[in-house]
Amino acid sequence: MKIKIKYFTDKIDKLEYIEGKSDWIDLRCAEDISLKQGEFKLIPLGVAIELPAGFEAHVVPRSSTFKNFGIIQTNSCGIIDETYCGDNDQWYMPVLAMRDTKISLNDRICQFRIYEHQPVIEFEETDRLEGKDRGGFGSTGKN
Repeated sequence: MKIKIKYFTDKIDKLEYIEGKSDWIDLRCAEDISLKQGEFKLIPLGVAIELPAGFEAHVVPRSSTFKNFGIIQTNSCGIIDETYCGDNDQWYMPVLAMRDTKISLNDRICQFRIYEHQPVIEFEETDRLEGKDRGGFGSTGKN
């Protein structure tokens, strides 16, 4: 599958799909950023991507993002649909700093993958479900 991408800077590494390693693609910070604890920022990721019709991108932090930078993504998982595809539709990561931090230009801070849209669903109301009852929320315990 070929997907069009526009870069807003030539100072970040180009996106690459590393076959056999992971089907998530790393995204990079497109500028040097300093944040104070409690500060919010939309971090520019330096790209706009024209997703194919019927697809959306899910953007999430990398597993090391909090450890390395002390930031959390404020929308938990960013969803970018194929209509956000214009020449100025740069991708961003909304973050909250949990400690004072510095993020450098080209640091890998989040990742994305694309998914096909969910099929149309019709809900059928019932008084009883037939599946095995697990016991409710938290039923698997702590260990």
